[in-house]
Amino acid sequence: MSQFRLKKINAIAQEGLNLLDDNFTVSADEQDPHGILVRSTKVNTDDFPSLLAVARAGAGVNNITVDKATEKGICIFNTPGANANAVVDLVFPMIGVWNRNIYSGIEFCKSLVAIEPEKVSTEVEARKAAFRGVEIAGKNLAVVGLGQIGVRMSNGGVQRHMNVKGYDPSPALQNIHMLLPEVTITRTLTTVLKDADFVTLHLPLNDRTRGMVDSEFISKMKKGAVLINYAREPIVNEDAVLEALESGQLSCYLSDFPTAKTIGHEKILTTPHLGASTSESEENCATMAVKELAAYLEYGNVVHSVNFPNIESIPAQKVHTRLIVINKDVPGMIAFATNLIGKYGINIESYRNQSNGKVGYNIIDLEDAVSEELLAEIMENENVIRTRTIVF
Repeated sequence: MSQFRLKKINAIAQEGLNLLDDNFTVSADEQDPHGILVRSTKVNTDDFPSLLAVARAGAGVNNITVDKATEKGICIFNTPGANANAVVDLVFPMIGVWNRNIYSGIEFCKSLVAIEPEKVSTEVEARKAAFRGVEIAGKNLAVVGLGQIGVRMSNGGVQRHMNVKGYDPSPALQNIHMLLPEVTITRTLTTVLKDADFVTLHLPLNDRTRGMVDSEFISKMKKGAVLINYAREPIVNEDAVLEALESGQLSCYLSDFPTAKTIGHEKILTTPHLGASTSESEENCATMAVKELAAYLEYGNVVHSVNFPNIESIPAQKVHTRLIVINKDVPGMIAFATNLIGKYGINIESYRNQSNGKVGYNIIDLEDAVSEELLAEIMENENVIRTRTIVF
């Protein structure tokens, strides 16, 4: 009989689901899952009483109630970098579509179907100058947000002979190390924006970034620059963009998020949320999400969580029970747990702890079973959020 019930929301690539063994059942109709696999649908973690974890097959988790989940000890995973190639693979062509007037050129070519066949070549030669564009080599590219996608955008700009500057308010060292040496990292947003011909956004959506690109942001940009949003729609204030396009402060807005305000505008090119829509990206995201969720449910290991600290441990052969204790990150919790376990005469084979400044996560491997009385006494501590036992 399967131990863990999983709810599948949205289309999750079969390559990922194939990694699950008989220890799991997966159903789109599951009403009380232990784990959820989701892409873009909104998930209220309060709706599922037995929920232990949610894995988002993608980078952003703004469709999941992360704060509510943290309060209840529910782990939220994402898949950073799994769709990075797909996004970069789309953004650079879109820049080319605008800079080389490709969209207008294609529409012109389609219109030639109405003229006599022998006149097509003559008409093309007579009117092609109207679609003359400019190259991106030598232009200035500003990358705002240096996560996996931002790093690949920056490096891609260098490889296309652009002058690249990057900015991130909270840079992760492992990502910065992946940047090519030609990328200049700036300390302020003003510095990265002031001389950029193209400004591309690659930020998560949170309270700090929602509406971040407003009139003040745009005023710091070089007049006539191109703004690119293949991150999240609410990061950009569309009214500010429309005003900037009207005044000439912006020459173009490229976006993956068409809205009633932006569709049909002659200086706006949109794609229908295609950033991660490749077969390779969907497979990568599904595979990573499934692996994260399975490792958490079966072993309590945490990799790529957005609300819990990352921590992994392989149980030794003599371990009978793995006790997971999730607590508020306050002093004294390790001593509390070890003393209480000792009181019940249980030998601790290993104890691992990590914290992220908000949540403390403890993997405690024990040589004996854990009683309900011990678990109840642990939960009496006001700083304990949740406990789990995994029997091997």
